[in-house]
Amino acid sequence: MNILDEISRRRTFGIISHPDAGKTTLTEKLLLFGGAIRTAGAIKSKKADRYATSDFMEIEKQRGISVATSVMGFEYGGRKINILDTPGHADFCEDTYRTLTAVDSALMVIDCVKGVEEQTYKLLDVCRMRTTPVMTLINKCDREGRDPISLLDEIEDRLSINVSPVSWPLGIGKTFKGVYHLIDQRLVIFKPHTTATQDVIQINGLSDPKLKEIAGSDYSTFCEEVEMVQGVYPAFNKDAYLNGRVTPVFFGSALNNFGVQELLDFFVEQAPAPQDRIANNQSVSASQSDFSGFIFKIHANIDPKHRNRLAFLRVCSGKFVRNTWFYHVRTGKKIKFSSPTAFMAQDKSVIEEAYPGDIIGLPDSGVFQIGDTITAGTKMKYEGIPSFSPEIFRVVRNMDPLKTKQLKKGLEQLTEEGVAQLFSREGDVRQIVGTVGALQFDVIQYRLANEYGASCQFEPLPYTMACWLSAEDPNILNAYIKKRHRFIGYDKYKAPVYFAETQWSLEREISEYKDITFSKSTEKI
Repeated sequence: MNILDEISRRRTFGIISHPDAGKTTLTEKLLLFGGAIRTAGAIKSKKADRYATSDFMEIEKQRGISVATSVMGFEYGGRKINILDTPGHADFCEDTYRTLTAVDSALMVIDCVKGVEEQTYKLLDVCRMRTTPVMTLINKCDREGRDPISLLDEIEDRLSINVSPVSWPLGIGKTFKGVYHLIDQRLVIFKPHTTATQDVIQINGLSDPKLKEIAGSDYSTFCEEVEMVQGVYPAFNKDAYLNGRVTPVFFGSALNNFGVQELLDFFVEQAPAPQDRIANNQSVSASQSDFSGFIFKIHANIDPKHRNRLAFLRVCSGKFVRNTWFYHVRTGKKIKFSSPTAFMAQDKSVIEEAYPGDIIGLPDSGVFQIGDTITAGTKMKYEGIPSFSPEIFRVVRNMDPLKTKQLKKGLEQLTEEGVAQLFSREGDVRQIVGTVGALQFDVIQYRLANEYGASCQFEPLPYTMACWLSAEDPNILNAYIKKRHRFIGYDKYKAPVYFAETQWSLEREISEYKDITFSKSTEKI
């Protein structure tokens, strides 16, 4: 099979949702239908096994949340599927933002009971920044939830994206009998906790007697809803979907394995294969012969006993081959990998080769940074991975001066992972940690103690935002930094930032110093 065939059969996507919408459950059921696992609960049980070897994952166990992206690959219908299951918790959205730069499409999960929630809005906004195509599953239809039409309207109103229903529920909650595929005109009968293929009945239009028999007293209402939906909302248009203008919508119940296979079948046919990427302001084709890829995630201390790190690389072009010399653009050094790995959740296996769209793990001794580009020799750099302003800032207070080196090393390595951002101030030896949620401080403190033997506490600061500073005239920037030094800090790359205490104070600075650019995000990492 040549490289074009390998590219065309790959589908790499991320699953995004608000916490508790059913994202991890859906991931498991996709793996179940794809034959990657044999029984429901396998992923959770494997996570439980992982707790024994990774203290960090004890946080997941205690809190009942996901705090790190999982990568899973499997074969389905002649396609190679790569799923990136991202953290849903808002406190760990930075990991999700970076992960979304490594996918070609996304699957959005919405709870039919709660509708569109805040985190969903933020994540879809990140997809919109890069015109990432999005499919939608309205989940938990077997529960007493919202009216389906009101949910579609809410998606359009709150998320500012057009919807195109592909399936439609026959009832909701206790009256939920199945879903009707609007394109193929077939009815899938709902049976709770079914692991095998669902009963599918081909329907010859809404007047088919078989539909009347199954729908019973709900028949008239169902027909009215379908006719209205088909009249109001546009039919599925692949170009509109691929350009991010419309999201195809499915209804189902991931917990009961229902509607998942229909979604998966549609996805593998319609979702995009690996797309071209931008490097040095030019488009890099996935089909070009020279290998290239970028690091979008680093995870340290997967096994605390060995202090090992793993860099996650998205293959963008060409063919990756084990034990081949590649070029690390940032350092200018040649590098090769004897044990690159592919993933099925936390299970890893050494691979010989990989193609565009694949996510591979590279053992890292501290060489890589998030955003690094690896090539076959070309000096180029893929577009930076965005880093957004933290919302909570705290000064690090070392509780054990004898472990100062361990604390410094731990903070540097954890912030290289993207767990948080690290800042410093001129004339102050103490470091500042910035995060988007308070829970991250618990994770950092726990990992510093258990992985580095360093003890610290965090003292609050009054800041609510960090804005990166720039100006066309460096003298103007330097003068501003000197004048406002009390509110100035530096990120890990020594780029200056302004610490804002309130939105009002930031707006005042922007208004008063028009020659200075205040940016709430940066792509340095």
